[in-house]
Amino acid sequence: MHKRLDSILKKIENIEKVLKEAGSITKALSDDAIYKPAILMHLVSIAEQFSKMQDDMDLETLSKFEKDDVRGAISVRNFIAHDYDGVNLSIVEEVLRGYLPKLKKTILEIS
Repeated sequence: MHKRLDSILKKIENIEKVLKEAGSITKALSDDAIYKPAILMHLVSIAEQFSKMQDDMDLETLSKFEKDDVRGAISVRNFIAHDYDGVNLSIVEEVLRGYLPKLKKTILEIS
């Protein structure tokens, strides 16, 4: 598997573990000490892998993903990095419920 995709997949699986341990997305995102910071850091890391693929001009791999999904991942990273305390948790919840499962499925299909 592509090393950047492998890294993204591991981050998604780590988020899944955090959510399972917390018991729900809502509980995880309301925990400022452990769960929420872990989730947000993994989301930042996922976006950084996409940014590195763009920097490396890895167009073959990037072409397997919808452009809006890649842009969305990078946008999430930007709002987490630039306004951590003001992060809109409803957007993060949407990412966790809709985007990550789709992203995981795409990675598993192309591996």
